[in-house]
Amino acid sequence: MGVEIERKFLVTDQTFLDPLPGERLVQGYLSHQPRATVRVRIHGEQAWLTLKGENNGARRREFEYPVPVDDARTLLAEMCGAGVIDKTRYRVPCDGLVWEVDVFHGDNQGLVVAELELEHEDQPFQRPAWLGDEVTDDARYYNSALSQMPYVRW
Repeated sequence: MGVEIERKFLVTDQTFLDPLPGERLVQGYLSHQPRATVRVRIHGEQAWLTLKGENNGARRREFEYPVPVDDARTLLAEMCGAGVIDKTRYRVPCDGLVWEVDVFHGDNQGLVVAELELEHEDQPFQRPAWLGDEVTDDARYYNSALSQMPYVRW
């Protein structure tokens, strides 16, 4: 069974990203139910269907399955409706761990969030200088929530 343990933070200064390559991700939601969200994501010519359970602190169940990219495009166009998330993801190594920093576009322009997946909830980690407030427990920053209430409308 898949379990994701993830901490999420705002980014205070994104200039450190300038020399790094980023990956464009587009994703939409087929379900926003409290017990489970169902997401379709496209990255280049690859796509996945992801099911995520309810958050319990920084922990939640997560299951991810590859799907044909043409199917994912159809799902995004016909079943996800408005609120598709468009972002560039940067992978930033730091003290033996890898931060995923998402720079959002479109209706979430201006939002930059860093996520760190951990082995266990109490795992220690160094806070990079560009890291701001923790928003792990703030549901507004979940991508599924941003697809319904974009950052520009806050």
